Amino acid sequence: MMECKFYAYVDEAGDEGFGKLKTERCGGQSQWFALGAILVSDDNDKRLPHWRDEALGIFDGRKRDLHFNKMKHEQKVAICRLLSAKTFGTVVICSDKIEITKLRPMLYNQYKQKGHLYNYLTRLLLERLTSACAFKAKLSGKRARLEVTFSRRAGTDYSIMRDYLFLMRDGKEKIRPTRSIDWSILNPEDIKVENHSKRAGLQLADVVTSATYASLEPNLYGDVETRYATVLSRRFIKENGFISNCGVTIVPKPSAQKPVPSQLLRELDKCAGPWSPDTRR
Repeated sequence: MMECKFYAYVDEAGDEGFGKLKTERCGGQSQWFALGAILVSDDNDKRLPHWRDEALGIFDGRKRDLHFNKMKHEQKVAICRLLSAKTFGTVVICSDKIEITKLRPMLYNQYKQKGHLYNYLTRLLLERLTSACAFKAKLSGKRARLEVTFSRRAGTDYSIMRDYLFLMRDGKEKIRPTRSIDWSILNPEDIKVENHSKRAGLQLADVVTSATYASLEPNLYGDVETRYATVLSRRFIKENGFISNCGVTIVPKPSAQKPVPSQLLRELDKCAGPWSPDTRR
């Protein structure tokens, strides 16, 4: 059977730690931590440097790589608008650390250990990415294969992450997950780690992940900016026409008492564009 190859580029936004969390007018670690990726076909992977350079053109040649959090508001909107027209899929997993601290002590103590939250979000991300690849490949009658590149971040032990993935692949988990990574599509050996500045895909992943994060993380005045994510809504992958719990997943699932994440998901589902070659129906 012919192979249909995909590439995913992964970056994060926010702080993973559970120390003193930021509140209005009081600094600290972020309330949210997000892990996101762009997903492209083999053909479109070759176009990523050109798309990155188009985005850099907004800065009149004064920047050599993209860092969303260093841009002005109007530049962020313009870049999100430009990327919304490109053919890639996006998946972002967003963790609400305030809600996690309210979970049972055993789960909270587990997540606050170094690397545990990052690895758990990685799992959720890869479940959705491999599912999207399988869906796309099935349409063309081919076998899918996914290669994943993570943006290098200080303090992350990627060998531990790979061990965690091998543990799941080999069925050695104590609790079986509701979903699972499609191991026929992804081999943990095909996971790479590179510097943000070296790969255009990682810089674009920075944009879409940070844009989604900005829709949830309040600033020092308690406000969030949903416009970036809604402008990008056409790029989030969908399942049965919905972005929620597919292109954008909130952890834990938002309750009625948390209006901001629930409202964001409703806005994204409402704004979601048509199916595109690198996304799900």
